[in-house]
Amino acid sequence: MMNDEQQRVADLTSTPAMQIWVDADACPKVIKETLFRAVQRVGIHITLVANQSLQTPPSPYIHSLRVAAGFDVADNEIVKRVSPGDLVITSDIPLAAEVIEKGGQALNPRGELYSADSIRGKLTMRDFMDTMRASGINTGGPPSLSQGERQAFANHLDRILARCQRG
Repeated sequence: MMNDEQQRVADLTSTPAMQIWVDADACPKVIKETLFRAVQRVGIHITLVANQSLQTPPSPYIHSLRVAAGFDVADNEIVKRVSPGDLVITSDIPLAAEVIEKGGQALNPRGELYSADSIRGKLTMRDFMDTMRASGINTGGPPSLSQGERQAFANHLDRILARCQRG
Protein backbone atom coordinates (compact mmCIF):
# COMPACT_ATOMS: atom_id res chain seq x y z
CA MET A 1 0.00 0.00 0.00
CA MET A 2 1.32 3.47 -0.96
CA ASN A 3 1.56 6.35 1.44
CA ASP A 4 0.26 9.80 0.43
CA GLU A 5 3.63 11.02 -0.88
CA GLN A 6 4.16 7.88 -2.98
CA GLN A 7 0.64 8.24 -4.42
CA ARG A 8 1.28 11.91 -5.29
CA VAL A 9 4.53 11.03 -7.09
CA ALA A 10 2.81 8.16 -8.92
CA ASP A 11 0.00 10.49 -9.99
CA LEU A 12 2.46 13.09 -11.28
CA THR A 13 4.55 10.60 -13.24
CA SER A 14 1.63 8.65 -14.68
CA THR A 15 -0.42 11.64 -15.82
CA PRO A 16 0.79 13.26 -19.03
CA ALA A 17 1.58 16.93 -18.51
CA MET A 18 0.19 17.95 -21.88
CA GLN A 19 -3.44 19.04 -22.15
CA ILE A 20 -5.26 19.37 -25.47
CA TRP A 21 -7.56 22.37 -25.98
CA VAL A 22 -9.97 22.56 -28.91
CA ASP A 23 -11.41 25.74 -30.38
CA ALA A 24 -14.57 23.69 -30.82
CA ASP A 25 -17.09 26.07 -32.38
CA ALA A 26 -15.50 25.70 -35.81
CA CYS A 27 -13.76 22.34 -35.45
CA PRO A 28 -15.07 19.76 -37.93
CA LYS A 29 -16.86 16.75 -36.45
CA VAL A 30 -14.48 14.28 -38.10
CA ILE A 31 -11.51 15.99 -36.40
CA LYS A 32 -13.25 15.86 -33.01
CA GLU A 33 -13.88 12.15 -33.51
CA THR A 34 -10.20 11.60 -34.35
CA LEU A 35 -9.24 13.49 -31.19
CA PHE A 36 -11.66 11.50 -29.02
CA ARG A 37 -10.18 8.19 -30.19
CA ALA A 38 -6.62 9.42 -29.70
CA VAL A 39 -7.07 10.74 -26.15
CA GLN A 40 -8.83 7.54 -25.11
CA ARG A 41 -5.92 5.53 -26.50
CA VAL A 42 -3.16 7.51 -24.73
CA GLY A 43 -4.97 8.86 -21.67
CA ILE A 44 -4.47 12.59 -22.25
CA HIS A 45 -7.11 15.11 -21.21
CA ILE A 46 -8.87 17.17 -23.83
CA THR A 47 -11.17 20.14 -23.31
CA LEU A 48 -13.45 21.42 -26.05
CA VAL A 49 -14.17 25.12 -25.59
CA ALA A 50 -17.28 26.52 -27.29
CA ASN A 51 -20.09 29.01 -26.82
CA GLN A 52 -22.69 26.28 -27.26
CA SER A 53 -23.39 22.90 -25.68
CA LEU A 54 -21.40 20.06 -27.20
CA GLN A 55 -22.05 16.35 -27.42
CA THR A 56 -19.04 14.39 -26.20
CA PRO A 57 -18.64 10.69 -25.52
CA PRO A 58 -18.51 9.65 -21.88
CA SER A 59 -14.86 9.53 -20.84
CA PRO A 60 -12.70 10.63 -17.93
CA TYR A 61 -10.39 12.26 -20.52
CA ILE A 62 -12.93 14.25 -22.55
CA HIS A 63 -14.30 17.52 -21.16
CA SER A 64 -16.22 20.45 -22.56
CA LEU A 65 -16.28 24.04 -21.39
CA ARG A 66 -19.13 26.28 -22.44
CA VAL A 67 -18.31 29.98 -22.52
CA ALA A 68 -20.53 33.00 -23.09
CA ALA A 69 -21.36 33.94 -26.65
CA GLY A 70 -19.30 36.76 -28.08
CA PHE A 71 -16.39 37.63 -30.29
CA ASP A 72 -13.22 35.72 -29.27
CA VAL A 73 -14.65 34.60 -25.90
CA ALA A 74 -13.66 30.96 -26.49
CA ASP A 75 -10.25 32.00 -27.85
CA ASN A 76 -9.58 34.20 -24.83
CA GLU A 77 -10.53 31.38 -22.46
CA ILE A 78 -8.15 28.99 -24.20
CA VAL A 79 -5.30 31.52 -24.05
CA LYS A 80 -6.00 32.09 -20.35
CA ARG A 81 -5.83 28.36 -19.57
CA VAL A 82 -3.13 27.05 -21.94
CA SER A 83 0.23 26.11 -20.45
CA PRO A 84 3.62 25.62 -22.09
CA GLY A 85 3.64 22.28 -23.90
CA ASP A 86 -0.14 22.12 -24.31
CA LEU A 87 -1.64 21.49 -27.73
CA VAL A 88 -4.41 23.68 -29.17
CA ILE A 89 -6.48 22.60 -32.16
CA THR A 90 -7.59 25.68 -34.07
CA SER A 91 -7.81 27.23 -37.49
CA ASP A 92 -7.84 30.69 -35.89
CA ILE A 93 -4.49 32.31 -36.76
CA PRO A 94 -4.44 34.98 -33.99
CA LEU A 95 -5.30 32.30 -31.40
CA ALA A 96 -2.51 30.06 -32.73
CA ALA A 97 -0.08 32.99 -32.48
CA GLU A 98 -1.00 33.62 -28.83
CA VAL A 99 -0.69 29.91 -27.99
CA ILE A 100 2.79 29.74 -29.56
CA GLU A 101 3.78 32.90 -27.67
CA LYS A 102 2.79 31.16 -24.41
CA GLY A 103 4.92 28.10 -25.29
CA GLY A 104 2.10 25.89 -26.52
CA GLN A 105 1.67 24.10 -29.82
CA ALA A 106 -1.07 24.85 -32.34
CA LEU A 107 -2.32 22.41 -34.97
CA ASN A 108 -5.02 23.27 -37.43
CA PRO A 109 -7.71 20.77 -38.49
CA ARG A 110 -6.13 20.53 -41.94
CA GLY A 111 -2.98 19.06 -40.43
CA GLU A 112 -0.70 22.10 -40.40
CA LEU A 113 1.38 22.52 -37.27
CA TYR A 114 1.98 26.23 -36.78
CA SER A 115 5.43 27.36 -35.72
CA ALA A 116 6.92 30.61 -34.48
CA ASP A 117 8.41 31.09 -37.95
CA SER A 118 5.28 30.30 -40.00
CA ILE A 119 2.74 32.13 -37.85
CA ARG A 120 4.00 35.62 -38.75
CA GLY A 121 3.37 35.03 -42.45
CA LYS A 122 -0.04 33.54 -41.70
CA LEU A 123 -0.99 36.60 -39.63
CA THR A 124 0.08 38.92 -42.45
CA MET A 125 -1.95 36.95 -45.01
CA ARG A 126 -4.98 36.87 -42.69
CA ASP A 127 -4.82 40.64 -42.23
CA PHE A 128 -4.51 41.13 -45.99
CA MET A 129 -7.57 38.92 -46.64
CA ASP A 130 -9.54 40.81 -43.97
CA THR A 131 -8.69 44.06 -45.75
CA MET A 132 -9.83 42.57 -49.07
CA ARG A 133 -13.13 41.42 -47.59
CA ALA A 134 -13.67 44.80 -45.89
CA SER A 135 -13.29 46.50 -49.27
CA GLY A 136 -16.09 44.36 -50.70
CA ILE A 137 -14.08 41.67 -52.48
CA ASN A 138 -15.54 38.19 -52.08
CA THR A 139 -12.59 35.98 -51.17
CA GLY A 140 -14.69 32.83 -50.67
CA GLY A 141 -14.37 30.40 -47.82
CA PRO A 142 -12.02 27.51 -47.31
CA PRO A 143 -12.65 24.30 -49.27
CA SER A 144 -14.08 21.23 -47.56
CA LEU A 145 -11.67 19.14 -45.52
CA SER A 146 -10.04 16.61 -47.86
CA GLN A 147 -9.12 13.03 -46.99
CA GLY A 148 -5.45 13.99 -47.32
CA GLU A 149 -5.89 16.83 -44.83
CA ARG A 150 -7.67 14.51 -42.39
CA GLN A 151 -4.76 12.10 -42.68
CA ALA A 152 -2.21 14.89 -42.25
CA PHE A 153 -4.02 15.96 -39.07
CA ALA A 154 -4.06 12.42 -37.68
CA ASN A 155 -0.37 11.92 -38.51
CA HIS A 156 0.70 15.18 -36.82
CA LEU A 157 -1.46 14.38 -33.80
CA ASP A 158 0.07 10.90 -33.50
CA ARG A 159 3.61 12.34 -33.62
CA ILE A 160 2.80 14.94 -30.94
CA LEU A 161 1.18 12.33 -28.68
CA ALA A 162 4.09 9.94 -29.14
CA ARG A 163 6.55 12.67 -28.08
CA CYS A 164 4.36 13.42 -25.06
CA GLN A 165 4.30 9.76 -24.06
CA ARG A 166 8.11 9.49 -24.32
CA GLY A 167 8.41 12.83 -22.67
